[in-house]
Amino acid sequence: MPEQKTCLGTSALADAAVSCGVQVCACYPITPTTGLTAGLAKHYANGKIPQYITVESEFSAISALVGASATGTRTFTTTGGQGLLLMHEVLFSASGMRLPIVMAVGNRAVSSPLNVWNDEQDTISQRDSGWIQFYAESNQEAVDFMPIAFKTAEKTLLPVMVCLDGHYLTHAVEPIEIPTREEVDKFLPPFNPKIKLDSENPVSLGVYAAPPHYQNFREDLAADLDASLKTIMKYGEEYSKYTKRDYSPIEEYQSKDADCVFVSMGCMTGNVKAAIDDLRAKGEKVGVVRIRVLRPFPRELLAKALAGKVVGVIERAISPGAVPPIYAEISEAAPDAKVVSSFHGALGGRELSRKEVLRIYETLKKGKKVNEWITQDTDALKRAETALEE
Repeated sequence: MPEQKTCLGTSALADAAVSCGVQVCACYPITPTTGLTAGLAKHYANGKIPQYITVESEFSAISALVGASATGTRTFTTTGGQGLLLMHEVLFSASGMRLPIVMAVGNRAVSSPLNVWNDEQDTISQRDSGWIQFYAESNQEAVDFMPIAFKTAEKTLLPVMVCLDGHYLTHAVEPIEIPTREEVDKFLPPFNPKIKLDSENPVSLGVYAAPPHYQNFREDLAADLDASLKTIMKYGEEYSKYTKRDYSPIEEYQSKDADCVFVSMGCMTGNVKAAIDDLRAKGEKVGVVRIRVLRPFPRELLAKALAGKVVGVIERAISPGAVPPIYAEISEAAPDAKVVSSFHGALGGRELSRKEVLRIYETLKKGKKVNEWITQDTDALKRAETALEE
């Protein structure tokens, strides 16, 4: 049986990495995942992780794992916010070289101005880097994603980000079921790639590609990333037999018979669900579709779930100079939705309150297309200011 611990989300993920048989970690600490970095270092000191590389930057961390993964070892790292942005160049190298690195990202706002609190601008800005992206609603889901992420990565030879909201999840203490190494071994086989760096059998990886050949590599990467959705669904169904929890690329909550449907990601969905329960008690037909897997984008599943609905996309990211990113993708993926509107914000740790969700619903009910910022809950702001003064 899985061990249940009451602990921080970061601590649980460090334990999950051990259970997944991680062989090499390379990390540089950054808020909000410093606790995960420390947890991995502690496990290394206790002999539970064979190799832990202390590096001078996030760029070095991901670069070290490119080398380690290329030798056929199971690799893991963590970062968030500016740390992920510093990795940007090498993220493309990792996916282009087809290296199954897994990285936990504590979602954090990006500078400037400096902010260490939560939104999803960091990972969404990397959505075109060729990495699979999972977004967790809870720490339990983030832990559950870990074995699925490694098995998917090593089957498809694509790197994976397991994304969880910084502070809201990374710093939350709650009971979490953590599988043992023996339990995960029944699901996750050893990593043994056909091609790897080996001094006895030399090969070259990440080599130069001239114009006649380069596009072929990119076409293969794009096709394989699209095809990985079936692999994710297959392994999610397999792992759910152990946990009795669902890992479908999207979650549909009260949305089957709904007239209005929210679309969201991450832990803010909890407040959306709470508001929906309030509205359902009053007879309102409203629901939410939560995106668990952003890359590959589950367009067919979303198209089916949102057909004939009035849709409001709530997201913690923006695309300056264009429409918000998730809204743009939902608009393309759901041509049969009645109306698709955008509600973006809750950036830099600003709360998406239940009260704000109710306000958004009143806007949606009018059936008109809107593109607007999520407003500040003044009551929440007053509470935060009072807490800071105390």
